[in-house]
Amino acid sequence: MEIQSLSGWQLALIATSFTYLLTAAGAGLVFVCKRVNKSAFSFMMSGAAGIMLASTFFSLLLPAMESARQPSFLILTCGFVLGGLLIIFTDILIGRLKLFSGDVKRQSSAVMCIAVTVHNIPEGLAVGVAFGALAAGHAGEFVSAVMLAVGIGIQNFPEGMCVSFPLRANGAGRWKSFFYGQLSGAVEIVAGVIGAIAVGAVSGILPWALSFSAGAMLAVVCSELIPESFAEGKIRATIGIIAGFALMMILDIAFG
Repeated sequence: MEIQSLSGWQLALIATSFTYLLTAAGAGLVFVCKRVNKSAFSFMMSGAAGIMLASTFFSLLLPAMESARQPSFLILTCGFVLGGLLIIFTDILIGRLKLFSGDVKRQSSAVMCIAVTVHNIPEGLAVGVAFGALAAGHAGEFVSAVMLAVGIGIQNFPEGMCVSFPLRANGAGRWKSFFYGQLSGAVEIVAGVIGAIAVGAVSGILPWALSFSAGAMLAVVCSELIPESFAEGKIRATIGIIAGFALMMILDIAFG
C-alpha cells in the first residue's frame, strides 16, 4: 500500500508521530549530556525557522489560495490574522502566569514547559491540515506536506532540550525531566489528527484552516525561533534561515 493512499488522519498520525519522536529524542539527551552546545542549538533553530517560513507559504497559504472561494483575500486574511492573534494572546497569558512565585528558577522552567507545549498545538494542527487537504484531494503537494513535518520536527529536537535540561538543572531527576520534555511534543499528535479529520469532514473549512495554521506558525517562528537563533550571532542565524528556506523552496519546486 502506497503511503499516499492512506486517509488524512492516518497520514497526520504518522507525520506528527515523527515530529513527536524528535521532541523525545531532544529531551532524551538529558541522559547523556549535562549542557547544550549553544552554537549548534542556534543554527538548528534558525534552519528550522527557514523551513517553516517557506512552509507557511508553499504548504499552507498557497494551497489555501487555490482552494478558497471568492472573496478569497478576505478568507485568507481573516484566517491568517486569527491564527497569529491566537499565539499573541497565548504569549500574553503565559507571561502573566504566577507559577511558583518566590522560586525564579522553577517558575522559568514551568513557563518554558507550558510555552513549548502550547506552541506545539498549532504546529501539529498545521501538519494535520496539510495532510488532510492532500488526502481529501484538495490543492497541495505531498512533498510540501512532508517538508512541513520535517521542518517542525527539526525545531522540535531543540525544543525537547529546552524543557528537559532546565528541569534537570533545577533538581529534577533525569526520568522526570525527560518525561516532561517529551510530553510537550505529544500534543502535536492530537492536534494533527483533529486538523486532518476537520478538513475531511467539514466542507469549506480548508482555506480557513490552512490560513489559520499559517498565521499561527508564522507567529511562533517570529516570537520563538528567530529571537532564539539570533541570540548567538546574527550572521550564523541568517545563514541558517536562508538555507532552510532555500531547501524547502528547492524541494517544492523540484518535486511539487
